[in-house]
Amino acid sequence: MCAQHELLLTIGCAIIAQTFTKVKETSLTVENDSLRKQIKEAIASQKRPTVTVLSSLLAIQDSIGYIPNEAIEEVAIAMNASINSVFGVASFYPNFRFTPPGDHSVEVCWGPTCHLLGAGRVLDEVLEQLGLEDEGDTPDGQVSFRFNTCLGACSRGPVISIDHELYGNVTDTQASILLRQLKDNPKTS
Repeated sequence: MCAQHELLLTIGCAIIAQTFTKVKETSLTVENDSLRKQIKEAIASQKRPTVTVLSSLLAIQDSIGYIPNEAIEEVAIAMNASINSVFGVASFYPNFRFTPPGDHSVEVCWGPTCHLLGAGRVLDEVLEQLGLEDEGDTPDGQVSFRFNTCLGACSRGPVISIDHELYGNVTDTQASILLRQLKDNPKTS
């Protein structure tokens, strides 16, 4: 294990330990009970011959959009593993989120074909429109932005995905228009 990963794991475990201490000291709210129920259902609903820590974390993220602290504890209980082991798996994979995602998702393909076809200009425009310097969530929490190494539509590059809908042959101007439309039409719950 590299020193950087070991440091992240140590810090993460300390944060998790503090969080769970606070959770145990306070009474569980109805919202927390509902979240735990969703987590347990996600773990139980897996249609795999072998359920693992990784498959459980994936099922939880697919179900609720991120990995809350309660999920680490519930997976540890279900898999008869330590909280540290579960957190180690969750923190190893960069695609796991530990905070709720924005209301909208935006991805710009950065694969070789899209890159050669002008994804750099599209990417610059998207970052500017969202007020971001890198991937992440907008300050208002409305949009989660990510780079994607391939959206599977190379013949239509550059490609952008907005709320999982693909737009191909996108220019920076078109990306700007799409993002303005997104801002003008907020997602309703």
